Amino acid sequence: MKEKNDYREKLLTVFITFFKIGLFTFGGGYAMIPLIEYETVERHHWIESKDILDIFAIAEATPGVIAVNTATFVGYKVAGFWGSLLATLGVVIPSLTIISIIALFFEQFQSLEWVGYAFKGVRAGVIVLILGAVVKMAKKGTYTPLTVLILVLAFGLASFTDINVIYLLLGGAVTGLIYQLWRSNKQITKKNDEVGK
Repeated sequence: MKEKNDYREKLLTVFITFFKIGLFTFGGGYAMIPLIEYETVERHHWIESKDILDIFAIAEATPGVIAVNTATFVGYKVAGFWGSLLATLGVVIPSLTIISIIALFFEQFQSLEWVGYAFKGVRAGVIVLILGAVVKMAKKGTYTPLTVLILVLAFGLASFTDINVIYLLLGGAVTGLIYQLWRSNKQITKKNDEVGK
């Protein structure tokens, strides 16, 4: 009985946590990254600091919004299927509700001068949130000459060309796979040579 109550409490915590993330974060999925990291790694200790980068990478590489994908992955890791469902609902419900209300009164909203000022302020805040997330994740990354090269190339291509970022993600993934296969093959060859001697 106690285990059942603990599980229900965990599910409720997962839902409330992601509901709060969805309710108080403006600017989309990337702006949610710092809050997701704080809640899941530092506050609740559901995910280890070294694993959160992998979760963000998987969430970005899979179809869908990064915040929703991340919520689904974290919810599943914490409490299985129901955890993933409640985390996803928690992060989606606030945005869906707010957007639905705005859609009903969009014409009236658009004509209000103070709404335009508020959006300009929110945009500035969102840029700071995203930059903060980039800096924080950059500190946790592991770097090799290859990863630095991929990072610089991807940034340059994304910033100065019209190449779709999907191709950049796929290119980075394929390059990483080929490099790891080459390294593994090289190590196996080296071990075989040592055994042969």
